[in-house]
Amino acid sequence: MATIGLENVKKRYGKTEVIHGVDVEIADGELIVIVGPSGCGKSTLLRMVAGLETVSEGEIRIDGERVNETEPKDRDIAMVFQNYALYPHMSVFDNMAYGLKIARVPKAEIRARVEEAGRLLALDELLERKPKALSGGQRQRVAMGRAIVRQPRVFLFDEPLSNLDALLRVQMRLEIRQLQRRLGITSLYVTHDQVEAMTLADRLVVMHGGVAEQIDTPMNIYDRPASRFVAGFIGSPGMNFLEGTLDVDGGALRLAGGAVVRLPPELVAPAAGHAVQLGVRPEHMTLCRAEEATLALEVLTVETLGADTLVHGRVPGPADDMPDSIVADAASSIAMRLPGAAKVRDGERIPVRIDPAAWHSFDGASGVRLDR
Repeated sequence: MATIGLENVKKRYGKTEVIHGVDVEIADGELIVIVGPSGCGKSTLLRMVAGLETVSEGEIRIDGERVNETEPKDRDIAMVFQNYALYPHMSVFDNMAYGLKIARVPKAEIRARVEEAGRLLALDELLERKPKALSGGQRQRVAMGRAIVRQPRVFLFDEPLSNLDALLRVQMRLEIRQLQRRLGITSLYVTHDQVEAMTLADRLVVMHGGVAEQIDTPMNIYDRPASRFVAGFIGSPGMNFLEGTLDVDGGALRLAGGAVVRLPPELVAPAAGHAVQLGVRPEHMTLCRAEEATLALEVLTVETLGADTLVHGRVPGPADDMPDSIVADAASSIAMRLPGAAKVRDGERIPVRIDPAAWHSFDGASGVRLDR
């Protein structure tokens, strides 16, 4: 197997820098997921590891060996693409065996490797079929089988599930995770789907604008996002945000509309003197009595999901029937996650309590986390 090291890796196209110095060390057997929105540089970073893009600055190492100038075929990696890249005129067996035939591996060994991969991927009954006779999930398994038979040091996955329907994506990501654990091959996986990233990764690299904003375990990133971008991107629905200026003496956040939100002291001190953005996860908000409320929420839409109910609303302007301390800026948008049995109706105004320990604070200008 192998380790992978990226040290101050940058990528420029002409004078435009699109990757701004990424540093990450990937352990032997680790599955790292690079996640971020379209255009953030995640696929470019993967392609530099593969050797399909040149490195403008910095160093990429595989097992401690610099590979910046090494040809892709000599890096001992296998890549699984979004579009499967199968030969339509070849059988499943021949698609999986093709790379080994080019490498002049003995026929007996090719058959043994392909049949073993077929059993591992539940393709052993489909080896004589052509790709057109397979489902999307089966084609993706063939693409993975083609990578497995090469017995590489590193697997690279470039959004391999994006062409599958929702149910099949769930099934395939579980299969990929189980397969990677069983084989123990160091893997780098790119996706824009943060749910996919959270469920697959040993660690996440969250990319934004060519910068690795945070590198950590999925739960550490979820619980303590390093920036507003990370907080809003990771989570479904994303984190809610309220903006305003802190009243340090009063221990409160004064919102743009003039309302005041009382805050726990441990949140106020690190953010003193800052224009701040406060964040809270949808699941850390609960229904309560009016006198206990942190905010009043005007319900716009209710989504009933069975085990959960998602309530989408806005924080209204001043209301006569709510205490002044719980009304806020009309521009604020809020989502909250309630138990499935919760009875909430569109148009209703509900009192909401926020767990004092659940707040996150970010600098209003830079978006960097303040309560570190």
